Amino acid sequence: MGSDKSETGFWSVFRVASGNFLEMYDFMVFGYYAEAIGAAFFPSHDPLAQLLAAFMAFGAGFLMRPLGAVILGAYADKHGRRAGLLLTLGLMAVGVLTLALTPDYKTIGLAAPLIVLAGRLLQGFSAGMELGGVSVYLSEIAPPGRKGFYVAWQSASQQVAVVVAAIIGLALNRALGHATMNAWGWRIPLLIGCLIVPVLFYMRRSMQETEAFEKQAHRPELAEVWRSLLTHARVVGIGLMLVTMTTVSFYMITAYTPTFGTAVLKLSATAAFTVTMCVGLSNLVLLPVMGAVSDRVGRKPLLYACTLLMLVTAYPAMRWLTGAPSFGRLLTVELWLSVLYASYNGAMVVFLTEMIPVNLRAAGFSLAYSLAAALFGGFSPAIATALIKHTGDKAMPGAWLSFAAVMGLAAALLARAHEEES
Repeated sequence: MGSDKSETGFWSVFRVASGNFLEMYDFMVFGYYAEAIGAAFFPSHDPLAQLLAAFMAFGAGFLMRPLGAVILGAYADKHGRRAGLLLTLGLMAVGVLTLALTPDYKTIGLAAPLIVLAGRLLQGFSAGMELGGVSVYLSEIAPPGRKGFYVAWQSASQQVAVVVAAIIGLALNRALGHATMNAWGWRIPLLIGCLIVPVLFYMRRSMQETEAFEKQAHRPELAEVWRSLLTHARVVGIGLMLVTMTTVSFYMITAYTPTFGTAVLKLSATAAFTVTMCVGLSNLVLLPVMGAVSDRVGRKPLLYACTLLMLVTAYPAMRWLTGAPSFGRLLTVELWLSVLYASYNGAMVVFLTEMIPVNLRAAGFSLAYSLAAALFGGFSPAIATALIKHTGDKAMPGAWLSFAAVMGLAAALLARAHEEES
């Protein structure tokens, strides 16, 4: 009997997290090939300006996340977690297809970047509820005392996307060469993503609705969700600050790493993709482990320890790396940041689901997460690029990580104060 339950739990986690894979796979491919995408859709005589334009388009999608969080989150709170997650998967698929098939600037002119931007905005709108919806679903199906372990698979599924995208990048770079990948080969990973969409739809359609949702006597309308979010604005604000540490560190050590390694450190694409793949594997292993650790020792000890360590080590580690760039140093620094990210996130995501009332859990969690991604995380590659450009200091990404750590530490302290008042 116990075996059946564990199998059911495994497949429930697998089905719901599969769509999360697609969302993150798309973002990773965009981040990995930002240099080529910039050249295709945002041509400029200044390569750094071209790269910055691509990263701004990458970040623009995050601006739609708060809107998607409220509208699609309210839809999920009204019609069910399963219905909401099927809807977000469909919207994400359109966003991936748009980037994969849009002709470049040389072919259709200004229409090219506008279409790409529209695709990023739609993708961001859908992603606004995807992360929150998956986290809430996993928290509501988790057995007692195992929420941290279950919810950690939301983030772990993203790491599978990081690893798969990096492996595909390595294979394509070897098969086609760097010049061909920059010219048109970057579209191949996106088309691969499009091909798996029907499989993901099939898996999500077989999901069961959560018992916690079905037991709700009242399911709020959109207007009620808006009012409840305003009533709980302080909790959402604390959540935004908590997520800032996660979303900044995640995009810095994954989406930004290949570009940072090649464009800033002048390492080979093979070296940069290999490091990114190792980071994804490290995150994949550590996230569920640290989620389980948070079930045993509590969420707050991990939140405090990881934010303090990030605060004091991020910039010095980047200075050491940029002082003598090498594959070994890049791998060492990125794996250290991976440990801090995974340990923090393993505790933070479930902590946030526990903070928010069940009747607006999908909308509240999604709004806090998407606001942090829109204001800080999604623009992290662009901010890091701009900081390097304007200061001349290649270690400035470490300063940006330190800022995120301050936000996370302050949020953990505010959350404790809020609990004591409640």
